[in-house]
Amino acid sequence: QVQLVESGGGLVQPGGSLKLSCAASGFTFSSYSMSWYRQAPGKERELVATIRSAGGLTSYVDSVKGRFTISRDNTRNTVYLRLNSLKPEDTAVYYCNVRFQNVDYWGQGTQVTVSS
Repeated sequence: QVQLVESGGGLVQPGGSLKLSCAASGFTFSSYSMSWYRQAPGKERELVATIRSAGGLTSYVDSVKGRFTISRDNTRNTVYLRLNSLKPEDTAVYYCNVRFQNVDYWGQGTQVTVSS
């Protein structure tokens, strides 16, 4: 079965950095696009970044362009999200996502809190 396990969240000051990881299993990781979403309190879940399976083409929501970087290691079945220059408005639970056989799968999420 598909499993996604996120890690790497925490409390960080404005301007700081974090690196999130998502370990995937249960499907052929290298064949699928992977995405990171986030959900802040009282807000809808938002797509943050996507990385394609082939070639590693990436896309980002405008609010994180130039600050966040999505990457993947197909030998480790892991997708990463590097968060730089963090702002208080980046505070949210961050989720890893894969659409496998027309079903969206999610991890349990990892909390990122940006506060002084």
